[in-house]
Amino acid sequence: MFRLLDGPVVSRPMRIVHTVEFYHPRTGGSQEVVRQLSELMVKHGHEVTVATTTCPERTGKIINGVRIEEFKCEGNAVRGMSGEIERYQQFIVNGGYDVVMSYAAQQWATDALFPILDRIPYRKVLAPCGFSGLYDPAYKQYFSELPGVLRKYNRLIFHSDSYRDIEFCRQHQVLNIEVIPNGAAAAEFDVIDPTFRSRMGIAKDHLLLLTVGSHTNWKGHTETIAAFGAARMPPATLIIIGNTNASLGCLPKDVAQSKWIRLKSLGKKRVMLLDPPRPDVIAAYHAADLFIFPSNIECSPLVLFEAMASRTPFIANDVGNSREIAAWSGSGVILPTHQKPGAPRGYCQCDIADLIREMEALASDPPRLAAMAESGYQAWKQRFNWEHLATCYEAAYRG
Repeated sequence: MFRLLDGPVVSRPMRIVHTVEFYHPRTGGSQEVVRQLSELMVKHGHEVTVATTTCPERTGKIINGVRIEEFKCEGNAVRGMSGEIERYQQFIVNGGYDVVMSYAAQQWATDALFPILDRIPYRKVLAPCGFSGLYDPAYKQYFSELPGVLRKYNRLIFHSDSYRDIEFCRQHQVLNIEVIPNGAAAAEFDVIDPTFRSRMGIAKDHLLLLTVGSHTNWKGHTETIAAFGAARMPPATLIIIGNTNASLGCLPKDVAQSKWIRLKSLGKKRVMLLDPPRPDVIAAYHAADLFIFPSNIECSPLVLFEAMASRTPFIANDVGNSREIAAWSGSGVILPTHQKPGAPRGYCQCDIADLIREMEALASDPPRLAAMAESGYQAWKQRFNWEHLATCYEAAYRG
């Protein structure tokens, strides 16, 4: 089980470098985790640098106290890496830091360090984030060599005690492991905007369902819309929040460019598409009655912790460690899954009938929804907020 600490680790400040493929203002799960950790560690008195890909939209080299070092790099060890790889390696080796933490394998900011780990003269930490290519034949050699690489790290941090990345390490007797779950930030979710429904034109008496995830074909939007359209429930609105300006894999462009999906079969139900600023994402969580997440592949989805922080029960596919999160929180229903036809191994989907049944059951049982909401919120407040989890990372960095 993961460690629980009573308060910040009190000791001398550290010089920390976090490496991650993309960082703020880019959005996504990895970006959010590293942003939360970096900014909180700055508040704890540490000096934090993030080494990441150059981003034209990034306007400053210091963001909320975190120094940004940009590199024009791309790729990974299997596809090939290009750009300023050597400059990046020299930056890490000669940086004079106390610890480097690389977030997520299978991308250049982690893979480029594998050949030079022996040359880094300070503590090395890796959070692998799921090993999404573990079953991909193209990654066979990568994973055959990986156990020896992982043993060179002082600490490996996993978000689940049961997912395939930690089981891979146990299988290969790589034992320098620790479990620290994901979470959501109190600084964000303690702020409640009660105007969201009125600003979005959503009636007070509408049941509000929410899903959050980019339009990549893998976040379960198609399944969510189909189940929502077929489910028997009172007047309701489904909000889909995703990056509609990037990949539109699961939505036709003419639909994605409109605010509403209008389907004749929906009757008194509506589907709303949004790509709002972060404060409105938080407001949507707080306004929602139920979070829907039939994603096809995950490691440890941040959105489930965000649902907990907003007192929003969830229905999720049995992917990544969503079942573990539901057990930790008491606020989720987990759908059985099977291999998704035509998708790579490990990409799963639920039966639409199961999603419909659970939608209808929770929509018709307000007392159960309320109990799940409170259970998840209390679990988040005690154990799964970034303010607490940052201290767990600090302890892992120190050894």
